[in-house]
Amino acid sequence: MLGFMRVLLTNDDGIRAPGIIALHDALRAEAGLAIEEILVVAPLTVQSATSHGITFHEPLMTRTVRASETMTGVAVDGRPADCTKLALTNLWPERFGDGARPDLVISGMNMGANAGINVIYSGTVAAAIEAAFLGLPSIAVSMHLHRGTPDYRVGAAHAARTIAHLLRGGFPDPHTCLNINIPRCETEDPTHADPIDPLVCRMNTHGLVDRYEKRTSPSGDDYYWPNADGMEFRSADDGTDVERLFERCITVTPLRYDLTDDAALERWRSRV
Repeated sequence: MLGFMRVLLTNDDGIRAPGIIALHDALRAEAGLAIEEILVVAPLTVQSATSHGITFHEPLMTRTVRASETMTGVAVDGRPADCTKLALTNLWPERFGDGARPDLVISGMNMGANAGINVIYSGTVAAAIEAAFLGLPSIAVSMHLHRGTPDYRVGAAHAARTIAHLLRGGFPDPHTCLNINIPRCETEDPTHADPIDPLVCRMNTHGLVDRYEKRTSPSGDDYYWPNADGMEFRSADDGTDVERLFERCITVTPLRYDLTDDAALERWRSRV
């Protein structure tokens, strides 16, 4: 078991979302995690698919919100990356003292998978990667949704156990970001509570299948309503997070934020 640790918890679905509340409670209950403190700093409103956007030209308004009987946190009227930035720069030191930082930043549990190319669009992943930018280990957690009624309590319990398993050997290095996806857990499925083994795998890099329904407004203008499900890909390579997630495995993918194409550096240098 790890020594007592302090965690910053955020998300992109908003501070009142059932996913973050379930994960908060599961982290507290997980025997393999000795958590001394969880500070919740999350968006006031839903910020899904806002990617890594941040706020420059407006103030970040904050308020204390009692989201459930078990969870109270700071709601930020901004985006997920804003929440991480503000928490690490101001809110955490204001509460715990100058220079204080959490041991780990966790973002989630997102209401919907962030597998494959979806990590590029994901506010959940962006909040975790922002922490990695700033030198803290971080974990993004998402749960695949399908047609049934999602059981966030069970999904969050799987997530907390997976996090405990990953941390058995100690905290990840600073600047590390791990992306965890939990397969669908539904109240109608009698097998949803069965243990699901985690697998470490690559991110699938094939594009999404996009669909838009064309409609016409009362004023006669055409508009297009996105109606794809967000989890249909043009292809899924063997052993990647998308394939494994559809096989009902927990997927763990290490992510990096350096987008440099190292293999192409010399080719472009030759042209300069």
